[in-house]
Order: sequence, then C-alpha cells, then structure tokens
Amino acid sequence: MLIGITGKYCAGKNLVALLLEKRSIPVLDVDKLGHQVIENEKEKLLARFGTDILNAEGFVDRKKLGSRVFGRPEELSALEEMIHPGVNRETTAWIEKRKEGACAVNAALLHRSSAFKALDAVIVVQAPFFLRLLRAKKRDKLPWADLIKRLQSQREFNSHFSEEKTDIYRVKNTSCFGFARNRLKKRIDVILSCIFSNEGITGK
Repeated sequence: MLIGITGKYCAGKNLVALLLEKRSIPVLDVDKLGHQVIENEKEKLLARFGTDILNAEGFVDRKKLGSRVFGRPEELSALEEMIHPGVNRETTAWIEKRKEGACAVNAALLHRSSAFKALDAVIVVQAPFFLRLLRAKKRDKLPWADLIKRLQSQREFNSHFSEEKTDIYRVKNTSCFGFARNRLKKRIDVILSCIFSNEGITGK
C-alpha cells in the first residue's frame, strides 16, 4: 500500500507525515531527499548558477539557490533537470526496499514524483492562506513580499489532483496544538481505516 502526502507551501505536510510514522507507516521525505541530491549534483549546479550559491561551510545554500530560480522559468527548468532524475531514482529505490505492508511518500511536487502513478491513495493537506503565511514567516524568515509571491505561485496546485482516479483525502491542518491537533489525529485514523479497508471514496 503506497500513500502520497502533499500540500501547498507550509500547509503542514510534515505533521501529517509524523502522525503516519507514529502509526508504524514509514514515510520518505522527498524534500530532504532533494537536499541530498543537491549536494550530489553540486558541481553541475555551480557551473550553471555560480559559486555564490554556496554558504560559508561550502554547502549549497538552498535559499540562495531558490531565489536564483524563483520567477525564472528557464532557470527553474534547468534546476529541475539536474535534480529530479536523482530524486526519482532514490524514491523508487526506497519504495522497492520497503518490507512493511504500507509506506508513504511526502512531497510538495508529488505529481512530479516517480511514485505518483503507483499511489493507492493521496492525502492532500490544506490550511488557510494567512496561516500558511505565518508558518512560512516563522520557518523561513523571508521578507513578507517574497513569501506572498511563493504562496501565490501555487494557484494551480489543486488541478494536479482534480482528475486523479486514485482515492484523494483532504485534511485541514489548522493548528499543531489542542483541539485542532486532536481533530487532525482522528481524521488521519479515519482515512487510514478507509484506505486499508479498501472503502475509500475519491475526492473525500
């Protein structure tokens, strides 16, 4: 059983991933995997984007790299051509090694993953725009204008899943504490029950 986890920028995908892991479902964090691939492809990246994308320790500064390609389709396409093949190879290898009855792939660009067509179910994590904006400010500490542009750049996000035949479950992650978090836990339990009983309803 292969489950996908996705959602817009700072929707709270990692909390949902954590809840699955606590229920003995291993989760691959594709974003972290991408960080590893970036270092593996560092020489290519330096040749394309310049040595000023490195930090003081000699590693690729992902924020600098992100700012270099954001809003520049040609540069973004070049970056993806360098990174996505390696990420997809590692994703496929991780899934093939799994011995558990179920596993999950957590990815912002889930529709671009090599695992996408093999998914049995997708959990789409959602949160209001302004809550995601506050989370992004706290986590990434970027200027407000840059954060708003990033959030607005995902306007077509839901279209990637609107016609998907795989069972899709939408989860609202409005908080990490108190009542909202308990509600999220219960929602995840309901979803997993549906998935494993093969009673899922597409779009629910």
